[in-house]
Formats: sequence, structure tokens, C-alpha cells
Amino acid sequence: MRKRNVMCCGLLGLVVAAPFAFAEEQASISRLPPLPQPLDPILQDMFDKRRAMGGAIINLNLTTGHAPKFTRASGAMALTIRFETSTPRRLIELVIFRTAQIVGSDYELNQHTPMMKMCGYGNEQIAEVADWRRSTFFDDKQRALLGYVEQMANGGNVDDPTFAELSRFFTPQQIIEISYTVGSYYSTGLLTKALKIQLETDGRLTVPGEC
Repeated sequence: MRKRNVMCCGLLGLVVAAPFAFAEEQASISRLPPLPQPLDPILQDMFDKRRAMGGAIINLNLTTGHAPKFTRASGAMALTIRFETSTPRRLIELVIFRTAQIVGSDYELNQHTPMMKMCGYGNEQIAEVADWRRSTFFDDKQRALLGYVEQMANGGNVDDPTFAELSRFFTPQQIIEISYTVGSYYSTGLLTKALKIQLETDGRLTVPGEC
């Protein structure tokens, strides 16, 4: 009888410990606790659509999901930026990457380095994005773009010569698209730092799409 009690207690211990182990693993994703289960219907629908588009549910989603409506809105903006601009995707990725560098978001850099490569940027060119002024890897259009990103993301005081140079290459619609991209990824970059959202080490990427 005593042996049976010991065995039952042992099995119960495994059953009880499993959820706590899972919760502990999920908690390491960021400063916030795991998402409540079952998922909010807004999140479930969003996650299902992301998977259908070929993307994974990344740590950013698993953290901001505590505010489902905000997650849905920010997710819609991210998809608009990557898939619905008149500005070529290759240039949009350059804007995202430089903005992430300026705000110091290792999380966004980890997510978007593969997308930079998908858009045709080589390792050497990616390594010189932060030093683009002295680099020979960027053409005049990219340099005009980077000059604008640099000033906007460092306080927003864009001088007239920098804006005039940007306007040589981009339409008013594209300038708005570029500006929203800087603002969106700057704020997301701050969020990833403040909440200490951990990098994905298992290859999970948000919806990459095509360049």
C-alpha cells in the first residue's frame, strides 16, 4: 500500500510540474508572463493567418499578445510596410535595418538580417550599413534614403538639404511610406528593449514574403 502511494505521488508530481516547467520556459521569452490559455480569439485568428502565410509565431507576438488589439494593429502595419508599399521592398528592408541599428534593437536586427539577405544584400554590404557614408556599397538613391533615416531616427530634425536629396529619388507617397517605416520600427525597437524580448534561436521568422 505504501509503495502504491509513493508511486501515485510521484506521478502526480510529474503532472503538476509539467505546466510550471512550460510556464518557466515561456516566461524566459520576455519580462512578461506567458499568454493566458486558451488564446484570445483575436490572437488565435492572427496566429492562424501568420502560419498560413508561411510565418512563425515569434517572441514579439508572444509578448505583445497580452494586448490583442494592439498586436493585431501593429501586425497589420508591419505587413503593410513589407507588402503594400510603392517603395521597393529592397529599400524598405534597408530602412528597417538601419532604424533597428540606430535604436539598438538586437531583436529586430536578428529578424531582419535574413530578410536583408533575401533582398540581395551581401554580408559585406550588411556589415557596412552603419558606416554607409564611407562605404562604396551604396548608390546615390540608397544614400539619400539612409541620410533621411539617420536624421529622422536621431531626433526627427531633418535638414533641408537631406530632405531635398530624398525628394530627388522618392515620390511624396514613398516619403510617407519611408517615414512610417522609420517610426514604426523605431517604436517596436524600443519595445523589444524595454520588455527584454529574447532573440529566437530556433530559426523562427515572421512572414518573410518575397523581395
